[in-house]
Amino acid sequence: MSDKGSTTTVESGEGRQPETLKRVMGPKLLLLFIVGDILGTGVYALTGQVAGQVGGAGWAPVILAFAIALITAFSYMELVTKYPEAAGAALYTHKAFGIHFVTFLVAFAVLSSGITSASTASNVFAANMVAGFGWDISGTGVMWIALGFLTLVAAINLRGVGESVWFNVFLTLIELTGLLLVIVVGFFALGSGSADFSRVMIFETADDKSVFLAITGATALAFFSMVGFEDSVNMVEETKDPRIFPKIMLSGLSITGVIYVLVSIVAVAAVPIGQLSESETPLLDVVRAGAPGIPIDAIFPFMTMFAVANSALINMLMASRLLYGMAKQNVLPPVFAKVLAGRRSPWVSIIFTTLIAYALIISVTTILPESVTASLGGTTSLLLLAVFAVVNVAVLILRKQKAAHEHFKAPTFLPWIGVFSCAFLVGPWARLDDLIQYQIAVALVGIGVVLWVITWLWNRSTKGTSTRFRNPEELT
Repeated sequence: MSDKGSTTTVESGEGRQPETLKRVMGPKLLLLFIVGDILGTGVYALTGQVAGQVGGAGWAPVILAFAIALITAFSYMELVTKYPEAAGAALYTHKAFGIHFVTFLVAFAVLSSGITSASTASNVFAANMVAGFGWDISGTGVMWIALGFLTLVAAINLRGVGESVWFNVFLTLIELTGLLLVIVVGFFALGSGSADFSRVMIFETADDKSVFLAITGATALAFFSMVGFEDSVNMVEETKDPRIFPKIMLSGLSITGVIYVLVSIVAVAAVPIGQLSESETPLLDVVRAGAPGIPIDAIFPFMTMFAVANSALINMLMASRLLYGMAKQNVLPPVFAKVLAGRRSPWVSIIFTTLIAYALIISVTTILPESVTASLGGTTSLLLLAVFAVVNVAVLILRKQKAAHEHFKAPTFLPWIGVFSCAFLVGPWARLDDLIQYQIAVALVGIGVVLWVITWLWNRSTKGTSTRFRNPEELT
């Protein structure tokens, strides 16, 4: 694999010109990218909700979610080293099934999950900025701060992936510092006797749920905190050596898994479960209980701002690179594959995804009720679990295609387990308390169908060609 930028050609008014991405990511940058992408809004907000479903044993669903994510990660590791191109799950789906409609919907689901996550993170960033500085402004003012923050994220992405990833490093280090503070304070409370470690082994279910349903629901909720590793495959064309992906992805998942388990243990030990499950800032309560002398009330909103800013940056990076990859594979119009001449960042894709995020923030703030907004995170998890199930099927189908180069190969039993575990967590038994997630998902898929029809009509009317891909190898 050459260290030079991967090249594709697109039509322009003066002929054909190369469009390339810049290879700037080595092992350390990629590791911090993966860790920063997985750590984010979820760990700051969901710890108490998971504990509310299963009691003090909140670490158990975290471990189960980690195991399911790790199994699917093995499928991603095989596919990204076999097909080191930027389109990720959409490319793998197309190579496995060769059906444009299915490929388009998978791409739309992943794209929607990234933009939805980034938009939600931008709103949280704006709200914490208001709280941190003590401003007294309306919901419309918070919306404008969120839009301004998204504009800053777009500017960083346009500047170039090198600057974007280094900004990610800065945010990830601050994010890790905040979580390590929670862990250290929690263990200090255990050592001083102000925490009750026995709560960690208590299993309690809410609303008379069976143990099975409680663990299933909590695992589906905890899984939202584990997603993010899949975003890294969309950065493969900007990685110096794609062969490092398996080692780095396993390292990143392991680091975040250990952090999540430790946070879930110290949280239920330091704070009563009832208080923890009802709190909007559960980790703030942990530090308050373990180290009441630390002025955490003043600094925690800013810590949260850094955490969600990291999530927004990486998700918008992923969304723009996915659009670029899909355009390069001729699944979307070639205009999305255009890159800046100097910076070689995919500027059309960045602007397009930012405009969609603007529309989502405005609609959430002015139209959607709060209950629907709270369900967007669960919908993101729902869509990604469905995509992961498809990817696990794809890796099995693609075993029939032999690559001309050496690549990672997952044990055959793991993709099978991944298919059934991801499909299981998509089922309604995992979301009995929030079935509106399915309504949101159906609406998003409906938008995807409309876009597919528009794309089909555009190809037929302007190019006189079918949108069906006759050979998956044409995408490479």
